Amino acid sequence: MIKFSHSVFALPFAIIATFLAGRSLPDGRPGWLHLVLIIVCMVAARSVAMTFNRIVDARIDARNPRTASRPLPAGKLTMIQAWMFLAVFFATYAIGCFGFYFKFGNAWPMLLGGPVLMVLCGYSFAKRFTRYSHFWLGSAIGLSPLAAWIAIHPETVGLPAVLLSVTVMLWIAGFDIIYACQDIEVDRNEGLFSLPSRIGPAAALMVTRVAHVMVVVLLVYVGKLTGLGWVYMVGVGIVAVLLLIENLSVRANDFSRVNLAFFTINGMVSLLLATCAVTDILLKVPALL
Repeated sequence: MIKFSHSVFALPFAIIATFLAGRSLPDGRPGWLHLVLIIVCMVAARSVAMTFNRIVDARIDARNPRTASRPLPAGKLTMIQAWMFLAVFFATYAIGCFGFYFKFGNAWPMLLGGPVLMVLCGYSFAKRFTRYSHFWLGSAIGLSPLAAWIAIHPETVGLPAVLLSVTVMLWIAGFDIIYACQDIEVDRNEGLFSLPSRIGPAAALMVTRVAHVMVVVLLVYVGKLTGLGWVYMVGVGIVAVLLLIENLSVRANDFSRVNLAFFTINGMVSLLLATCAVTDILLKVPALL
């Protein structure tokens, strides 16, 4: 029901923010416990949100040929089991947030953890009343780098953290629009809102292209603001090429390569960018030279 591998979309951006914020720590980088807690919170929060989404959408999924085989609508899992799974990862998330206070004296993750989950789970209802639900999803997942920065070093949160979150929002919203092109008829029949079903796939895909151009521009600007060097910029260049390939892979009359665009290319985008960004940051840490 929940693929942990899908955490690859947001987690690398949280790791980028973790290392950027970690430059203000005594060692110039985050410790292993910082990283463990960030990963625990990220995976747990995503598991809660996705499970809640599956629970809320179970009846709709059952009427959609593409999603009817999912465990809940197919009867492979019961609602009770789904709620138990959600409870376990809610507790895991809460423990992770508490860990930042217990080990580092940072209470912000505990104070903001609840509102973050509300935004994440609120997305499950957005498609019922707004065509811009893709941007709600992008904004919810886009909280990940900002939240990571706050968890590591709240005193240095500023424009770079905010812009990194906006970048993730635009990236996620863009490829979620591509993904929604598969369900245009189902969304119309169910009375659900999505950009492709409301304005048509051609116009919706144009929104994606504009969003992804802005992603590249913002990534360059974030790199300039944070003093990142050529390794990071090489990563941004690769991301630009990958996003171009992604947008050329899906057309208004051909959705056969949506899975390639959605899963494979976007997974590469986040992993490659994070690798380049973290490498660039660590190369500048005096203790590692």
